[in-house]
Amino acid sequence: MKIIAARADSTSASDLNGLKTLHIANDADLAALAADGALQGVDRIELEFPKFTDGRAFSQAVALRRRHGFTGDLRATGDVLIDQLVQMARSGFSSAVLAEGVDAAAAERQFQRYAAFYQGDALQPLPRFARDTARAAA
Repeated sequence: MKIIAARADSTSASDLNGLKTLHIANDADLAALAADGALQGVDRIELEFPKFTDGRAFSQAVALRRRHGFTGDLRATGDVLIDQLVQMARSGFSSAVLAEGVDAAAAERQFQRYAAFYQGDALQPLPRFARDTARAAA
């Protein structure tokens, strides 16, 4: 996952590079957006965490990856804290803009703490035992 310090975030600069960015509100109907074609040709989708206790963007990320097949950059914005980053990555986020005052180096260390998981997730749907079994059979 790409970690971006709050002061380094520059959505306007990404638009200058030709990336089509879509910001989706937490209460948006993803199925309706997909049906309307709003997700077509989008390079980055930004999902907002208005406060750390609001986890609707986690559900949106999983739905965008699994149900709607979004393969571009899925960016977490808003009140992004380091203790949420690993779960964000497992939910399908590929980048995160840290909340103001959060240390980027401490955020990177979170990924060293948890190197593997038993459960499946948005990026690796098979649980660990199924992956091990498939490797042994190959």
